[in-house]
Amino acid sequence: MNVLIVDDEPLARERLSRLVGELEGYHVLEPGASNGEEALSMIEAHKPDVVLLDIRMPGLDGLQVAAKLCERDTPPAVVFCTAHDEFALDAFQVSAVGYLVKPVRSEHLLEALKKAEKPNRVQLAALTRPAAEAGTGPRSHISARTRKGIELIPLDQVIYFIADHKYVTLRHEGGEVLLDEPLKALEDEFGDRFVRIHRNALVARERIERLQRTPLGHFQLYLKGLNGDALIVSRRHVAGVRKMMQHL
Repeated sequence: MNVLIVDDEPLARERLSRLVGELEGYHVLEPGASNGEEALSMIEAHKPDVVLLDIRMPGLDGLQVAAKLCERDTPPAVVFCTAHDEFALDAFQVSAVGYLVKPVRSEHLLEALKKAEKPNRVQLAALTRPAAEAGTGPRSHISARTRKGIELIPLDQVIYFIADHKYVTLRHEGGEVLLDEPLKALEDEFGDRFVRIHRNALVARERIERLQRTPLGHFQLYLKGLNGDALIVSRRHVAGVRKMMQHL
């Protein structure tokens, strides 16, 4: 894997280069970049797999560089290397896969580089690009930016999507993540696997267990994987849900 080191301090670049050079399977692109503008230019020219990126630099800082990389179809993995740990949350909001505090230790560096390999950037783009853009049908995974970086959730592990204001909550077998995709776009892409039960909710068809009417006349839908919790079905969608359940 090709690694680009970006730091405005030559000694810091040299130390990181030496550490990476001691690890098998990684090649450092020399001489590295000393600022954000150089970094973007070298990334465009050499297409590194991983960028070890300082945060505090003159001109474009590391967070701004990472934000620009997020706009690309196949960005490199970004691991921040910084003397300041107060930027950790900001780093993960721009999809960093790792965050190392200087002085960087070899074992921590290796762990971050290994994490950057899975999935690689090309796989990530193919898995998560919207269907209309990719022209290859629905995605097999949903990507979400979390504090861990970019998480990939297999579609067959998704239980429901619920819209709330500007975000959509995706509930899956391992927990919840927030998406910034509209519910309507998700319905258009995955309508054969999810059904709308409310103006703000889509549920996985294969997760449906039973539809139940409450004493007050409301309808609740029980789903596999929710440990007995139920979701409200709006009256306008009850008939459609019942009809769909007859064919499950």
